[in-house]
Amino acid sequence: MFAVGLLLASCTPKTENMENPLLSEFNTPHGVPPFELIKVEHFVPAYTEAIKQNAEEIDAIVANTEVPTFENTIEALEFSGKLLTKVNATFTNLNQSLTSDEMQKVAQDVAPMLTQHYDNIALNAELFKRFKAVYDQKEQLTLTPEQNRLLEVSYKNFERGGANLDSTKQARLREINGELATLNLKFGENVLAETNSYKMIIDNEADLAGLPEAVKQAAADAAKADSMEGKWIFTTQKPSMLPFLTYAENRELRQKLHTAYIMRGDNNNEYDNKKILSRIAALSAEKAQLFGFNNYAEYVLDVNMAKNSETVFAFLNKVMVAVLPIAKKEAVELQKMIDKEGGKFKLAHWDWWYYSEKLRKEKYDLDEEMLRPYFEKNNVRNGAFEVATRLWGIKFVERTDVPKYHPDVEVFEVQNPDGSFLGILYMDWYPRTSKVSGAWMDEYRRQSEGVDPIITTNFNFSAPSGDKPALFTFDEVSTTFHEFGHALHGLLSNCKYHSLAATNVARDFVELPSQIMENWASEPEVLKMYAKHYQTGEVIPQELIDKITKSGLFNKGFTVLEYTSAALLDMYWYTLNEPVEKDATQFENEIMTKIGMIPEIVVRYRSPYFGHIFGGGYSSGYYSYQWAQVLDADAFSVFKEKGLFDQETAKSLRDNILSRGNTEPAMDLYKKYRGMEPQLDAFLERSGLK
Repeated sequence: MFAVGLLLASCTPKTENMENPLLSEFNTPHGVPPFELIKVEHFVPAYTEAIKQNAEEIDAIVANTEVPTFENTIEALEFSGKLLTKVNATFTNLNQSLTSDEMQKVAQDVAPMLTQHYDNIALNAELFKRFKAVYDQKEQLTLTPEQNRLLEVSYKNFERGGANLDSTKQARLREINGELATLNLKFGENVLAETNSYKMIIDNEADLAGLPEAVKQAAADAAKADSMEGKWIFTTQKPSMLPFLTYAENRELRQKLHTAYIMRGDNNNEYDNKKILSRIAALSAEKAQLFGFNNYAEYVLDVNMAKNSETVFAFLNKVMVAVLPIAKKEAVELQKMIDKEGGKFKLAHWDWWYYSEKLRKEKYDLDEEMLRPYFEKNNVRNGAFEVATRLWGIKFVERTDVPKYHPDVEVFEVQNPDGSFLGILYMDWYPRTSKVSGAWMDEYRRQSEGVDPIITTNFNFSAPSGDKPALFTFDEVSTTFHEFGHALHGLLSNCKYHSLAATNVARDFVELPSQIMENWASEPEVLKMYAKHYQTGEVIPQELIDKITKSGLFNKGFTVLEYTSAALLDMYWYTLNEPVEKDATQFENEIMTKIGMIPEIVVRYRSPYFGHIFGGGYSSGYYSYQWAQVLDADAFSVFKEKGLFDQETAKSLRDNILSRGNTEPAMDLYKKYRGMEPQLDAFLERSGLK
């Protein structure tokens, strides 16, 4: 773990007149944050000053004696708070990618400050009065379509922020928002702490039987880095855990490791999340009811494509009915393999990866270790770049002179076809204890008129080990293309207004650009572009491509059921019609029984570590990944029909979706691209559910 400046924060003396780089223009290439100058102690003063300046801007809008207009009210608010946006984007990204005890303390200090500030704006009666005056005359105004959309969205945000509530409800809303901000933060910190604290230490080489040499080497490297040379360490980070679950012959150790993973946040210790998540769900229900909704899902979905919980449940239940028989059939197949080998035990959740990999090898003569040599990190990354270049002509040029916060991070300048500047892309590949698990895209700076984007993509993938470079699994390849799709959504945005730009769209629409990009990763034509043996440079042979294609539906019951059960768990937590704190374990068990979950598969995210919905902004929205699969399967079918790099289709995708942000309702944008509403058929067929 390394970061110039940030790691020195605790030993750098504080001075009253210390120059704060966060409060100055970033005098760096393209205005990226000057990471080498930023110290932890800069953040709270920067937040304090930025909030103060933003509050003064709001006061000026309210104090304006002129008749409220679109320019002096709507645009004035839209263009306010630029310093706060800059400080907050810098902090939140670093706190996810390079956190520390000091950074987490800042987050705890800042959360109530921000919550109070944004509530002060949302609940400012005089400000809302000016907004309503403009909104009420919108039919008489001569606005562009994007201006009209900004007016509608801004007014809706005021309503959803509590502007129309009476004073008693507004006071309670402030209390709820403040408590939720603290609880959401604590939930995520607990998951990170639980993930970092667990290590399965192996000192007997016999316990490594079945593991590929590269996996053993990575575990040995981890032990050496932890001053335990001669031993092997495995963690609940997926690049460490999944290879062990897939190849280790020692069943007891597989059970130990996977159980540690699924029990994160559920160990009745200082990091236990059960009471926290129950409180979050209860407060969310109460918040929704302040606005007249029956439950929090109704409140969230009111502005999503799905519109209501009935639509989401109908969709997820239809998938569930289709996938359950497939998953049960897969479980029977794996049990037969266990029985054939003389195993006198029933298939359990810690066995699934091990026996499904053996079955895949038996059925298709294919395993992950055959593929890894062809998926070297740089080749995979360049393959994603090449797809974007062929589709839209954009180019990616590595920059070594641009500040970065960690040595592992790569920085690229993204250029238009004519070589002009488009944006900056950060790529952060490997796990570390200071980094949130999973994969995500975010922005240090969102595009708007006259403002170029600075995008960051973050992964927790297999790192270089010994003399081998980073070699990815095919799942990691797909995730690379997925997050790159989000990055393209940010980079290709072409909107006037910051709040409508890039990925700031309906939650169940935001995954379309990312998931459609995954399709290119597995296309034979594209595989031959980037899948090259890291030692010989040999292009992946057709024989292996055929095996990948033939095994495409293998284990689909597991993957679809694992996901769908999590999406349903999310919906049940947030369709509680009473603000009561449920027993988290009992509630989750009841839901798994209700939906028919089979014991051999564990829901993708158990409640105590379900960060998406208890700290990540996806509450009542986890279904959106699968919802977007319907969109992306339907949208990609046009490329399958006309050609993977058909320029007319690529232009339509860029012009109607990638560049448009939230300037029109999501369904309207989709229909402009597709010519009709999305059809379920392509998704069901691709998933083997039809």
